[in-house]
Amino acid sequence: MITKEQKQEIIATYGGDAKNTGSTEAQIALLTARINDLQDHFKKNPKDHAGNRGLLQMVGQRRRLLKYLRNKDIEAYRTLIASLGLRK
Repeated sequence: MITKEQKQEIIATYGGDAKNTGSTEAQIALLTARINDLQDHFKKNPKDHAGNRGLLQMVGQRRRLLKYLRNKDIEAYRTLIASLGLRK
């Protein structure tokens, strides 16, 4: 589970401001943190199919946001995926 302080730190880092929760970069960073956090849960609970469905929804949402950011601002997209370590 992501704590409130961790969430605020992620928003401040990627949103540019602590109150800018709606920026695409901040949303992608928060989804990435939640997805990474859930990886341990699914290693311990492989039969949690309902949770797995939620995880796949989050991955799809992140993919759509990344596609939007790539089309809107390619440089911001490249720096974001490099800082989050999403691609090679």
